[in-house]
Amino acid sequence: MPPTTLFWRRTDVDGLERLDLDVGPDGVVASATVVCVEDGGFRIDHTWWLDPQWRAQALTVERWGPRGHGRLRLERAGDGWLVDGAPRPDLDGAEEPDLSVTPFCNTMPIRELADAVGASRTLDTAFVDGPALTVVRSRQRYVRTGSHSLRYVDLGVAAGFEADLEVDDDGLVLRYEHLFERVRPVP
Repeated sequence: MPPTTLFWRRTDVDGLERLDLDVGPDGVVASATVVCVEDGGFRIDHTWWLDPQWRAQALTVERWGPRGHGRLRLERAGDGWLVDGAPRPDLDGAEEPDLSVTPFCNTMPIRELADAVGASRTLDTAFVDGPALTVVRSRQRYVRTGSHSLRYVDLGVAAGFEADLEVDDDGLVLRYEHLFERVRPVP
C-alpha cells in the first residue's frame, strides 16, 4: 500500500482530522492532526507505530488547547502497557489502544474480526481520552453485519453507546455513525 492521506470530519461537532498512513514490510506508521471545537477547542497530534500485523506497539498523543499543552506516550510492554514510561498494571491484557478523537483506532480490532456476517469480537482496550490525556481500561465489542459494515458496542467507559460503522477493504472507517465520516480533499 503506497503512503496514503485520509481525512475524517466530525459529524457531531465541528472538527477535522488529517492522517498520513505509511504501510511497509516492517510495520505501519500513522501520523495525524485533529482540530476540533469540542472541549473548548483543541489540536491533537497523534502518531501510531504498528507491527506488520497491525497491532499497536506505541502511541504518542500531544494536545494543545484550553487545558494547555500536554503529551502522553502509551507503549506495549509484553502483555501490558507503559504510560509515559511507567508500568500500568490496570491495563495488563488490554489488546489495543482506543483514542477518543479518531476512528483510526477502530482499524486494529476490525482487521482481527472474521469476515463472516455475525462474527463478533469483544476486547479490552487502553482507552485514551485525547483532550484530557488520561488512560483507563475499557471494553468494547464489534459485530460484523456485512462485508464492509459492523456494529460497535461500548461495554466500558461509554457503556450503552452503539454505532454502525462502514469500512473500506483495508478496515479503515468510511463512516462511524454519530461521530465521523471520511471526506476526500478537493483537488
